[in-house]
Amino acid sequence: MKRTLLSIVALAAMSATALAAEIKPAIIYDLGGKFDKSFNEAAYNGAEKFKSETGIEYREFEISNDAQREQALRRFARDGNNPIVMAGFSWGSALEKIADEYPDIDFAIIDMGVDKPNVRSVVFKEQEGSYLVGVMAAKASESGTVSFIGGMDIPLIRKFACGYKGGVMATNSGATVLEAMTGTTPDAWNDPVKGGEIAKSQMDQGSDVVYAAAGGTGIGVLQTVADAGKLGIGVDSNQNGLQPGHVLTSMVKRVDVAVYDAFMDAMNDEFTYGFSSLGLAEDGVDYAMDENNEPLVSEDMKAAVEAAKADIISGEITVHDFMTDENCPY
Repeated sequence: MKRTLLSIVALAAMSATALAAEIKPAIIYDLGGKFDKSFNEAAYNGAEKFKSETGIEYREFEISNDAQREQALRRFARDGNNPIVMAGFSWGSALEKIADEYPDIDFAIIDMGVDKPNVRSVVFKEQEGSYLVGVMAAKASESGTVSFIGGMDIPLIRKFACGYKGGVMATNSGATVLEAMTGTTPDAWNDPVKGGEIAKSQMDQGSDVVYAAAGGTGIGVLQTVADAGKLGIGVDSNQNGLQPGHVLTSMVKRVDVAVYDAFMDAMNDEFTYGFSSLGLAEDGVDYAMDENNEPLVSEDMKAAVEAAKADIISGEITVHDFMTDENCPY
């Protein structure tokens, strides 16, 4: 009996090892690096969670320029990495080409839709989460002027800005919302000095709450805002702890879950393809509360945000999506 039990345990261990050997997960980050405290780091955290739970190592790469995209993706596919997750919309054109060359590899791309039979595309309803932090910004503002700083000037980031304006204006129709983008090239994601300069300019115009959706550039925004004694709003990851007491909240985008699910689904032979869009109803976006920002958020503010959240989920409030209509109505 003892020998039989030992045999069963040995077979189970062998099966688990075989399963682990069948998947060679990989993740490729976008510009700005995996420790940007924002989008890329959220993706990294999802991969790390998978590794800690399964013991399966993953391969990763941080590009330093756009020219590396196709080369890095092809190298991972050629080496048999599977699945391969790409963090960021800018991977779209490389994936369009390489997915056809490696039909047996499972790919997942975050923030872009790529219509291929072996690709999972995950996008988010950033406008919904941005609407919520806009409600909170309007409630917290003493001047009636708040602002937004984006990274690279692209429709995706305008989507954040438009949703934020919607939440602000629904809460205070007399508010002023200032808006600026850091640049028009990928360098805009990693320029904290310029982000700080823009934030200072906006605060000079009266803004006392600044929402940054700018990757690594946002670190400079939050620092400058905190130094001025004003309030910042973080993005993608929970950035409340970067400047405790000066980050009102963060618009959390569950990039970590998208990465984790892709790896886990591949391991369990449950990887699916096609397009998914994750909003408040799917827990894809939200606003962050923790010990770092609790003293800043009154019960009235939280109640207003929760009411807006419930109304968006129920369909009573529809937040404008800039990606489908570039005429932001707010």
